[in-house]
Amino acid sequence: MTDAGARYVDALAAKDTRALLDLFAADIVFPGLTPSRFWEALSPDEVVQQVLYQWFEPADVIEGVEQVEVGEIIGRERVDYRLRVPNRDGVFAVEQRAYLDVNDDGRISRMNVMCAGYRRVAGAWNA
Repeated sequence: MTDAGARYVDALAAKDTRALLDLFAADIVFPGLTPSRFWEALSPDEVVQQVLYQWFEPADVIEGVEQVEVGEIIGRERVDYRLRVPNRDGVFAVEQRAYLDVNDDGRISRMNVMCAGYRRVAGAWNA
């Protein structure tokens, strides 16, 4: 097992575009599912700009990583993570699970992501 899943969470939480682009293979296959939509991307730039930065818009500040768990299922890596995301509408927990394949160069060649959606944190402020 590689550390690709953990590196992905770190880069996503930092919104580090260069690190995110470097994580993905040129021929990445990236299906994603949010509560209201199916997403698909087939290049590193599409993954970052057309999916991840749509899920986490500029107003969404990823304040912290609250939980990360990595594992494996017969050669496929898994990473579960929960982010704390305040924005103009309040404070939210965003939990996602991803399954990923890593090529011989250490880049993610396939990543399937499912998101629980933005879940309002009880008692948190509203802007």
